[in-house]
Amino acid sequence: QENTTSILNLGNISVLLCFLLSNTNAKLSDRYRALFMLKNIGGKDAVTEISRCLVDKSELLNHELAYCLGQINSDHALPKLSAILKNKNLSTILRHEAAEAIGAIGSLESLSLLQDYTADPVREVAETCQLAVTRVKWLNSSDSKEPVIPNPFSSIDPAPAGSADNRNISSLQEMLVNTELSLFDRYRAMFSLRNINSNESATALAVGLQCSDSALFRHEVAYVLGQMQKSNTVPQLTASLSDLHENCMVRHECAEALGSIATGDCLKTLEEFKRDENTVVRESCEVALDMLEYENSIYKCYRTMFNSSCLIT
Repeated sequence: QENTTSILNLGNISVLLCFLLSNTNAKLSDRYRALFMLKNIGGKDAVTEISRCLVDKSELLNHELAYCLGQINSDHALPKLSAILKNKNLSTILRHEAAEAIGAIGSLESLSLLQDYTADPVREVAETCQLAVTRVKWLNSSDSKEPVIPNPFSSIDPAPAGSADNRNISSLQEMLVNTELSLFDRYRAMFSLRNINSNESATALAVGLQCSDSALFRHEVAYVLGQMQKSNTVPQLTASLSDLHENCMVRHECAEALGSIATGDCLKTLEEFKRDENTVVRESCEVALDMLEYENSIYKCYRTMFNSSCLIT
């Protein structure tokens, strides 16, 4: 009775989305669509229903559930996300995403928890918490009032873009790959290049896929290239997906980026890797092929389904 009451508060469309999202027998790509629709509808009840689906048998879906909780940006998600971060028996990709989501929500009350895991034995989790701590402090300081290069996308990012005064792509690329800088400052350069949103800035960003010092960093580069949807980065994304020695988090983001860019070459590559031995990569290709089909439809905005600017019928 409690579950039914919670779901019914969302309205008729959301009722169907909740049932589809929680249906472990449904196609993963269909559950993904339901998740992003719920994320874009937002609200406390959406947080409740998305949280209810954690932890799923699909690690890929798990991490996307956590991501969406961060993007909804509600304190109601913090107890679930905090419990996931604390549970060292859960997968790296899920704990990382939970930490990033906590950072996206940006509550000062979460700062102590995040600081506790900045030295986590799993490097991707530790680096995510380090970024999240810095973001929360930045968000709650006067520095957050300084103008940055505007974000043309709808995402809440693990770091802000850099100063609005620096749009020099060569300079930003140098910062991006400079391992002597903090990861947070390199992320700021990354999001500056993304927000410039040109073919030239995308090419500069793609250089980051070769930075061997941090798999977390490379996976974020792949993610933002997917947001930008620039076809001139398809060769670099394909190379990283094709590298069987690359971290699965990076390969997964490359696959979804190719699905978002949605060219014929992307289709060919995703078909090739949809039977990959790594489950997260294999499932990412399944979802990416659905993204590719959607991007080539009349709607063309997979991750913003049910936003006011992009309703589907």
